[in-house]
Amino acid sequence: MTLTIPNLLTILRLLAAPAVAVMFLYFTRPWADWFALILFVVAAITDWFDGYLARSWKQETKLGAMLDPIADKAMVVIALMVITGFSGMNPWFLLPATLIIFREVFVSGLREFLGDTAGLLKVTKLAKWKTTAQMVAIAVLFATGVFEHNILDRTAGMDTRMVDDIMAGRAADHVGLVWNYYASVITWWTGVVLLWVAAALTLVTGVDYFAKAMPYLKDDR
Repeated sequence: MTLTIPNLLTILRLLAAPAVAVMFLYFTRPWADWFALILFVVAAITDWFDGYLARSWKQETKLGAMLDPIADKAMVVIALMVITGFSGMNPWFLLPATLIIFREVFVSGLREFLGDTAGLLKVTKLAKWKTTAQMVAIAVLFATGVFEHNILDRTAGMDTRMVDDIMAGRAADHVGLVWNYYASVITWWTGVVLLWVAAALTLVTGVDYFAKAMPYLKDDR
């Protein structure tokens, strides 16, 4: 095995995947949301950066080729699991998340069955767009958690009438309640829409991958 800088970046991204969930065990919210968001965004950036460096420096290795898709899937699946937890099993999020996780498990099992043959099935540009949509959607949804908990912190001690007055403009908004509310709504629905786009791309690329694998799944007669 060759341990290059691109490979080290991939390994760090792989380790960052469970660390996203650990943030919510050791930090209170919204700090946990902030740390998870920053960690996820940095890891997502390295996903592009390590591939670019490997190609530019001609340091593409078998270790990197093996770890890169594993790190991507771990980041996505663990992040979706975390967001499912704090979104309260919202069906608008849960359905596309389920489709994405199902596809990742199915394709991973198919790759394992195909063994060395899986290397012949090249990653398409559509699959790369799918990964990008997933990463952006998840980052935006982590931001939603930040705004939601800003609202909870800033309304502590307020009664319902005071909150209603601030939101209706009848009382001064000294704590930034209104903009946090709209930021939470905008980021939530933006993230959900992007996640549905990612889910659609996930299904298309999954069907395409299965179709390409079909010739290798036929029984010998």
